Amino acid sequence: MKKILFITALISIRISALIAQTPVTVNQKSTTRHGPEKGSLLIIGGNVGSTYSVWSKFVELAGGKEKAHIVVVTAAGGDSALYDNKSVDEVKKQTGIKDVVLLHPKSLAEANSDKFVASIKKATGIYFIGGRQWRIADAYLNTLAHQAFLDVLARGGVIAGSSAGASIQGSFLWRGDTKGAQILIGDHTQGLAFLKNSAIDQHLLKRNRQFDLVDFIRTAPELIGIGLDEATAIVVQQDTLEVLGKSYAVIYDYQTIVGEGKMRVNKDIEEYSAPAGPLLFLSEGQKYDLKNRKVIPARQISAIQAVPANQ
Repeated sequence: MKKILFITALISIRISALIAQTPVTVNQKSTTRHGPEKGSLLIIGGNVGSTYSVWSKFVELAGGKEKAHIVVVTAAGGDSALYDNKSVDEVKKQTGIKDVVLLHPKSLAEANSDKFVASIKKATGIYFIGGRQWRIADAYLNTLAHQAFLDVLARGGVIAGSSAGASIQGSFLWRGDTKGAQILIGDHTQGLAFLKNSAIDQHLLKRNRQFDLVDFIRTAPELIGIGLDEATAIVVQQDTLEVLGKSYAVIYDYQTIVGEGKMRVNKDIEEYSAPAGPLLFLSEGQKYDLKNRKVIPARQISAIQAVPANQ
């Protein structure tokens, strides 16, 4: 049954590519396996609140408070978000950046117009708010705006997003069904693919979702699964991932899930290639190599190297 669902999802992706919403061909060629060749992704698991490490990183990657130009993308919030500036006000409050504008298309044709993408062409940072990820796909997939988002990365900028704004950054759109987020593989399966060959989940531990991606990645070994708890984010630059925030990011890798990896430890460096289970938990400061599918080890400070506080 699971294989049938996965095959159905792949067929859906191919069909959606054939009947693309517009004739725009989005250029996503890159030498990297998963992350952007240039620029940064900031992918947030929802309910970021005032989490300092996440917002300060967003400011840094966008060029600093004085130079940043931020576009807040509100499509996930539905049509009413067009008239609601609370998301813009929140970004201004949390970052101190003054140059923040709202972007919300009234139609697909508008999202595919040169006039609409003018603000994106000036942006150093993009922020996708939460809501329903399929709405973002309906608004932007294979449009001039979609290409303009990718161009922000090409200029060295940052694309950020929380909750639905996290999931839409993957290539496979997880929980993308119009009938509800409880449907894991739904009627929308194509994301904006800022993080290539990936599926991204959010609100992970808060909503007890930590095992939902396991069987899917088992049937799709070419994909990397990323799960993010609330108030937690990952920064992705090329094929290196780093965790920020209060809780955990979870990696779902085929080799880890089927138990074919090994873990090696020596006295100076811990080297992880797989844990003893289907999930790999990472906390703030830990880094992961997306290309080679392994944790980037941090050098440990041994007791013999430590200097006592009274010396």
